[in-house]
Amino acid sequence: MSAPAVHPVDELLPPGRLTALGLQHVLVMYAGAVAVPLIVGRALQLGPEQIVMLIQADLFCCGIVTLIQAFGATRWFGIRLPVMMGVTFAAVGPMVAMAGSMPGVEGAGRIFGAIIAAGAISILLAPLVSRMLRFFPPVVTGTIIAVIGISLMRVGIQWIFGVPVGPTAPAVVDPAHAQWLAQVKALAGTAPASGGAAVVPAVVPALPPGLSLSPTLPNPKYAPLPHVAIAGLSLVAILVIARFARGFLANISVLLGIVVAAVVATSMGLMNFDKVAKANWFDFVLPFEIARPVFDPVLVLTMTLVMIVVMIESTGMFLALSDITGRPIDRGQLSAGLRVDGLGTMIGGIFNTFPYTSFSQNVGLVGVTGVKSRYVCVAAGVILVLLALLPKMAALVESLPTFVLGGAGLVMFGMVAATGIRILAGVDYQGNRNNLFIVAVSIGIGMIPLIAPKYLQWMPHAIHPLIESGILLASLSAVLLNLFFNGARGDARGAVEAAKAAQAH
Repeated sequence: MSAPAVHPVDELLPPGRLTALGLQHVLVMYAGAVAVPLIVGRALQLGPEQIVMLIQADLFCCGIVTLIQAFGATRWFGIRLPVMMGVTFAAVGPMVAMAGSMPGVEGAGRIFGAIIAAGAISILLAPLVSRMLRFFPPVVTGTIIAVIGISLMRVGIQWIFGVPVGPTAPAVVDPAHAQWLAQVKALAGTAPASGGAAVVPAVVPALPPGLSLSPTLPNPKYAPLPHVAIAGLSLVAILVIARFARGFLANISVLLGIVVAAVVATSMGLMNFDKVAKANWFDFVLPFEIARPVFDPVLVLTMTLVMIVVMIESTGMFLALSDITGRPIDRGQLSAGLRVDGLGTMIGGIFNTFPYTSFSQNVGLVGVTGVKSRYVCVAAGVILVLLALLPKMAALVESLPTFVLGGAGLVMFGMVAATGIRILAGVDYQGNRNNLFIVAVSIGIGMIPLIAPKYLQWMPHAIHPLIESGILLASLSAVLLNLFFNGARGDARGAVEAAKAAQAH
């Protein structure tokens, strides 16, 4: 009697092929995986050593959570499909808003506390979320993903030119103006010499509190042409590789574009490797190395809302992957996969990193290569853990100037927006004109914090973290408007089609 055939998902490939295919998955996700620690670490104004720790912890958690998801850990955790787990871009907007209101280690502790709590809540919510697909048809998920991409585009653009405040702001104070104000301050409140006569009133009245000069001179550190040229080169390299390369090279075009820009920046003396030379060859990743968690109820609620959106997207991704691999999954397996989103996020907060979800570009890679074995992703998880133990690798990534990443940022974040547009292209607007209202109003509301970041100045400070994120505002708007216009119509098929479209990013 012949042994039962092994399903392609459970096929254990030879070690050499397994390692090569696992490394391919790592390279495809690497640029996206390290982008989030760079964005949030710099938004928190952490030091280079701390950002290196963030990158190490991120790669470590990517590997651990991928192992749990692909290999499985009891019947409660792990979808046991070829899934790569990485940091979700959906949480970047809220985390950057949190970092802006409280930078430094203190702000980091509040972010990590919110992540840990949201992860724990997500584990409990996982079975419920697997039943909530009808509230998230393509008109809702497409709108949310488009707003995520549009919001992140600001980060990519600022990587190229500079941020609007601080050393790289577009304008600086005229030194002559600053000198004049300093002289006036010195005179303010003093009286002229009177040769022993009675004291007379001061020549200059005391300066009003908070008086400051307005920046009026162009800042040479903002948008210098060599930086813009290197960012442009990175973008061109990515596009050329994507156009003319095939297979594996085309799949890592973003990573190769960054390498090309880094080589040119180094040759121009705009990038150095001092931090890499000082970094250790080997180091362990430990919990709470950067900050202890602080649990703020409003931030926890904000991050929990993000995680619900993330798990809805993951649900569609798992169903799409089930279609691609030919491995049917039931509601229990779906819940087990979603619990890993929560568990991975909780682990991320403990190791001082970020929320985790399935990476759609790696789901797309499964379809492109035709290799369905989950053990390929298990091998990729092991590779990620090993990379995390090499501080020199993390220091190399941290050494990349932001303008080197700028062209890649436009592509990565623009692809997220394009994915949302691609999903929205499949929505029925002819038969249901109300879908236009859902998309139009939700994107408009999502743009409010981007265009008018100070709109909340008269609102209670406690709710600021909840309404500083355009992504959260757009998500709430899209869900509520869809309920208002369409009710709770929708099914898993729509989520699967949306997820297949999302494989582009």
